Amino acid sequence: MIETKNLKIYAASQDEMEKFIESQTNDILKTAYTEMLNGCIENPEQWEWYAIWMIELKDGTHIGEMCFKGIDSNGIVEIGYGIMEQYQEHGYATEAVKAISNWAFQEPKISSIEAEIDSKNIASKKVLEKCGFVFTGKNGKEGPRYKLTR
Repeated sequence: MIETKNLKIYAASQDEMEKFIESQTNDILKTAYTEMLNGCIENPEQWEWYAIWMIELKDGTHIGEMCFKGIDSNGIVEIGYGIMEQYQEHGYATEAVKAISNWAFQEPKISSIEAEIDSKNIASKKVLEKCGFVFTGKNGKEGPRYKLTR
């Protein structure tokens, strides 16, 4: 578990992920979260690098999720994150991304962290920039790619 000033962030267990997936009403998210669970099951020794990470306030209120998308052969990991609308604009996404980035860089084989955002999501762009990510000059399936190097 990672604790920050305002947050508790932790990789969900298989049971937690299964319940979370069942509760989803958005088919796109349900598919993405199922892929994460499958990644965990296929790579149990790297659970944290595939799991859904729950973001909670210190009082246990669930406010969002984040994830890694595995580790590639060059030590690059990609993150994704989201904060529920009613908890946005309080700095929680920035706090969570900084914390998970610091956690990831404790693993010596991690060389950089990347994120891809929807080009219309200005708030997410600001979060990444506040956390030290820089635009790579490339676009992926979801939009512009940003990178934070060790």
